[in-house]
Amino acid sequence: MAIHIALAKGRIHKAVMKFLQESGYDFPTYTMDSRILIFEDATKSLKVTLVKSPDVAVYVERGAADVGIVGEDVLAEDSAGADVYEIYDLGIGRCRMAVAGIAGQKVDMTKRITIGTKYPRIARKYFEENHHSVDIVKLNGSVELAPIVGLSDVIVDIVETGNTLRANGLEVITYFMDFSARLICNPVSFKLKYDEIQKLIEAIKR
Repeated sequence: MAIHIALAKGRIHKAVMKFLQESGYDFPTYTMDSRILIFEDATKSLKVTLVKSPDVAVYVERGAADVGIVGEDVLAEDSAGADVYEIYDLGIGRCRMAVAGIAGQKVDMTKRITIGTKYPRIARKYFEENHHSVDIVKLNGSVELAPIVGLSDVIVDIVETGNTLRANGLEVITYFMDFSARLICNPVSFKLKYDEIQKLIEAIKR
C-alpha cells in the first residue's frame, strides 16, 4: 500500500526529500525549487504533500495523510492534543527555545513581566511551571523587536545560532526546551500500513 506523507515546507522538507532520494526514492516531478505541492515517487509507493507546518498534524489527524514530519515546537504549540502518534525523532532541524532580553539588562523575575512570543502556549506553560506571573503578547514575526521598543520585558523564541539576537542587542537569559523534527502518524494508518511505515522510517534512518 502507498504511504501518503505530509511534509512541513521549508528546511525540514528539503532535508527529508534529500534523505529519501539518497535512499533510492525517485521523484520525477520534484525539484528543490519546484512550486508543485503534491508529487509521487516513480513506483507510486510514496506520495508527498507539502503543507505549512501548523497544518501537518491536521492532515495526519484527519486522515488526509498517513504520516507527517514537522518540528516538535509546532506539535507543542499548535497541535497539542491532536490525536496522532509521535513515532520517531528524525534528529534534524534541531533548535532550542529560549528566554531572551536586552543584553546587560537584568529582568526582575519576582515581578509580573510581559513576554513577547510566537509561542504563547509554550511560554505560558514554562513560566507557570516556574511560578512566574506573566502577561503574554502574541507576535507573528520580528519578535526580537519587542523588548527594544518596550512592548515586552523579554521574549520567548527559538534560537539556533543566536546571531539574530546579538545583531539586535539581545542575549539569552535561559534555554528551556530542545526541539527537532518528528515523524507523526495517523492511528488507523499505523495499524493498517505498519510495515510500509517501518520501511519509510528505515529509509530515513539510512
